[in-house]
Amino acid sequence: MKTWPYLRAAAHVGALLPLLLLIFDALRDNLTANPIQAATQRSGTAALVLLLISLACTPLYTITGYAGFSRLRRPLGLYAFLYALVHLSIFLVLDYAFAWDLILPELAQKRYLIAGLAAFAILLALAATSFTVTMKVLGKNWKRLHRLVYAAGGLVVLHVAWAEKGNLSTLSGDILKPALALAVLLVLLGLRLPPIRRRLTALRRPPPRRVIRT
Repeated sequence: MKTWPYLRAAAHVGALLPLLLLIFDALRDNLTANPIQAATQRSGTAALVLLLISLACTPLYTITGYAGFSRLRRPLGLYAFLYALVHLSIFLVLDYAFAWDLILPELAQKRYLIAGLAAFAILLALAATSFTVTMKVLGKNWKRLHRLVYAAGGLVVLHVAWAEKGNLSTLSGDILKPALALAVLLVLLGLRLPPIRRRLTALRRPPPRRVIRT
């Protein structure tokens, strides 16, 4: 398809842009009065958005039949992991300087950190097994493993909600961002259900031609 090189280039540029802007603002000392917090929030938001976009690739392929969307799923997922790694590195290196005597009590006291680390562990496993050779080695288990991406998405939503002191069950606190992310995640998960997927696939097929007999 002639549009594929442009779509691929746009995806890579769009995925790298938040990181480049973050570095640019850091070098210019333009990360607000609390630069570590700003960098943590921006990298986390980028990870969440790219994770949701990567999950949208398969439904977009199902709806449109355009294979380019399916090809973008893996690179966008790896970009989401990259931002999650940056997010975690800022916390460990810049915020706490690997002071485990401070980090471990924080983990015990703050549930949003546990949810975030669990999500990162899943994304790490998915990134490490995203290559063709691991697909062949794992066989059918590869698909089972990579379905955990939705669990990672749910954990990220909890991480954001708890970090912003929101409560999704009672719809209280600062829940706009996690609520929107949860809604998108549930829609994308619903679009992958076999009956809905078959229906969407059937809709894009042209109706059979009627043969008029004379």
